Amino acid sequence: MNHRNATMAVIGAGDFIGGAIAKKFASEGFTVFAGRRGGDKLAPLVAEIEAAGGRVTGRSLDARKEEEIAAFLQDADAAAPLEVCIFNVGANVNFPLLETTERVFRKVWEMACYSGFLTGREAARAMLARGKGSIFFTGATASLRGGSGFAAFASAKFGLRAVAQAMARELGPQNIHVAHLIIDSSVDTEWVRQLITTREGADALKNLDPNRLMRPAAVGEAYWSLYQQSRDAWTFEHEIRPFGEKW
Repeated sequence: MNHRNATMAVIGAGDFIGGAIAKKFASEGFTVFAGRRGGDKLAPLVAEIEAAGGRVTGRSLDARKEEEIAAFLQDADAAAPLEVCIFNVGANVNFPLLETTERVFRKVWEMACYSGFLTGREAARAMLARGKGSIFFTGATASLRGGSGFAAFASAKFGLRAVAQAMARELGPQNIHVAHLIIDSSVDTEWVRQLITTREGADALKNLDPNRLMRPAAVGEAYWSLYQQSRDAWTFEHEIRPFGEKW
């Protein structure tokens, strides 16, 4: 299928998962709109995609701001019809209950749930006008289980899952594929590697089981697989984990 006349947007285009998603869809011919806090950090991703012959626009974006999300997706849709929108904002924090301030709880909800609602609504606004599209959300183990120290993060991810479910039931009959991808694994990022070192010691990375972490590129492939599904067999919820993961 030729995607030269279609746009995909990724909200939360970080250095790892979000970047891998952007690179995968760009390699398949989509014009990519990539947004994240601190848009200057998108320069290496933009350079890599363009060097490979892809088309990409990188922009600073606060996904909690309604007007910014609306403008970002409107611009993406104006460049070429918006066909895919992926919400990938993280907000993974761990605080003991008594150290979880009101500000932390509210901010995590704004980042991981409220901004997902704004993204999905504005993407649907563009897609319904043409009667097709795909809206995907990145979830986590915390979408299904509230672990110790994750009261703020899990509540936001539970909420995002509910938003996605409601959207899927409403928009599916209108030919909009809404899916929620649960990543039940730590992803191989610099932040995760630093966390492992902090928790398990300086030598932990030397002895790290290669099956323990998920490659960001594998997440990009999982989203591409969701996008390619036939509409008579759409997945709503897709769980992925390394084959060696205990669950």
